[in-house]
Amino acid sequence: MSHAQSILATFEGSRVAHGTTVVGRIGRNGKADADSRIVREPLTEEKIQAHLDGKNGVGAIPINEKNECKWGALDLDVYDLDHQTLQQKIQSLKLPLVHCRSKSGGAHLFLFLTHYEQASVVREYLLEMAVAIGHSGCEIFPKQDKILSERGDVGNFINLPYFNSDLPQRYCFDKKGEAMELEAFVQFIQKSKVSLDKLEKTSVSGKRKYFTDGPPCLEHLFANGPSSEDRNKKLFMCGVYCRLKTPDDWVKQFETMNRQMFTTPLDAKEVMNLQKSLDKKEYFYTCEQEPFKSYCDKQLCVTRKYGVGDQGAEMPPIGSLTIMLSEPRLYFLDVAGHRVQLSTEQLQNQTLFQRACMEQILVMPPTMRPNKWHQTISQLLNDSTKLEVPEELKVSGQFSELLRQYCTSRIRAMHPEELIHGKPWTDEGLTMFTMSGLVEFLNNRKFTNFTRAQVQEQLKKFNSDQDCSGHKSIRKESGERTTIRVWWVPEFKGEEVELKTEEFDYDEIPF
Repeated sequence: MSHAQSILATFEGSRVAHGTTVVGRIGRNGKADADSRIVREPLTEEKIQAHLDGKNGVGAIPINEKNECKWGALDLDVYDLDHQTLQQKIQSLKLPLVHCRSKSGGAHLFLFLTHYEQASVVREYLLEMAVAIGHSGCEIFPKQDKILSERGDVGNFINLPYFNSDLPQRYCFDKKGEAMELEAFVQFIQKSKVSLDKLEKTSVSGKRKYFTDGPPCLEHLFANGPSSEDRNKKLFMCGVYCRLKTPDDWVKQFETMNRQMFTTPLDAKEVMNLQKSLDKKEYFYTCEQEPFKSYCDKQLCVTRKYGVGDQGAEMPPIGSLTIMLSEPRLYFLDVAGHRVQLSTEQLQNQTLFQRACMEQILVMPPTMRPNKWHQTISQLLNDSTKLEVPEELKVSGQFSELLRQYCTSRIRAMHPEELIHGKPWTDEGLTMFTMSGLVEFLNNRKFTNFTRAQVQEQLKKFNSDQDCSGHKSIRKESGERTTIRVWWVPEFKGEEVELKTEEFDYDEIPF
């Protein structure tokens, strides 16, 4: 098996689409402009080989049309990331993550499974791992539990490693934190696949002992036992937790935690000062401060008995925006792990956006200030991924289908003379019709997207030689002959389209 074949089998996901990214110039912020697109073609061995050869970079979509995944990934978009430290943390936690350098200098941490699992399950494990390594705000692939495949949605892609494999900038790190060659990577990923049962056993949840009913950030920070860093900050958060859990006896619990949670407890004076601060007013969790911010899991925290509670009522996590290049445009936005379909108006208007979220995913996002909303949408548009339109949703695709219906329906002419009445006539592999007859058929079906000139251009596409019109002599009912202009397309092969007609009881017609 070639390297391309092995990578294709490992990154098996969507069978209908894949991603491409064209990198442009580097801006003042140090980031390169990139045009990310989703192509409605399956990822193939040939495309991956071109990627490895440094010709055309590609990305894979982990989620399939059944909302299942055989792999997932964490995308750590951190430009000054310390890969050595990150690899050590992955090793110490014994997480089954394959650590690759991304094109931005950040990291793609891949999780490979032996069998397909529900996307929602894979996302839960990946979120847990993201929090455990202190990168809770990173992107998770797949980005949603379910895709809206019936609406043309295919999910999101992540770029594959080893672009230009001879001189790669996107490479995998081994257990020692050193870069792997392509061949070693191919062998390594085969050994890195885990079953769901093994994933449950290696999960960081098994190491948790403290704060299981409180903030996940504290749970993860003390997962491996007593700590020696950021004692004042951590003890303050422990104090908030104690006040919520044991309001009548919190001071005693607070002092106990100081002795149990730190390798070197704070001295009595420092503990007393923190106690006085906590007594002065009703403090709350300092979620936005480090080291807690990196380990924050707000979605889980709001469900905990002594978590953030009502304080967690903020904008749900908003992921990436995918723009379907349809007419009119359609947008797919990830909100709290769910896929929401939006129109341009719903993306512009915050009230309409909230209504769409309520109707589709039963989530009511809080109202942002207008300038904040504008900034959010502008950033989403700037970082968006373009999605090709399925042929059936294109205006040209709709026209093609209606043309097929017109040429194969039961209104077809039995004799060429009926062309004059707007009926299509098929003879010797060609279907002929008048322009007025076709346009009337389109108008009756409320298709007014094309002018007559545009209809003519579309008809030319059905004829390889571009010759699709001429004049035909027919006999009128009076017996006279006349010449009419006709258009033609190759005969459509297939079943006839039976048009619905209303049936009348002629005995009841009042005339």
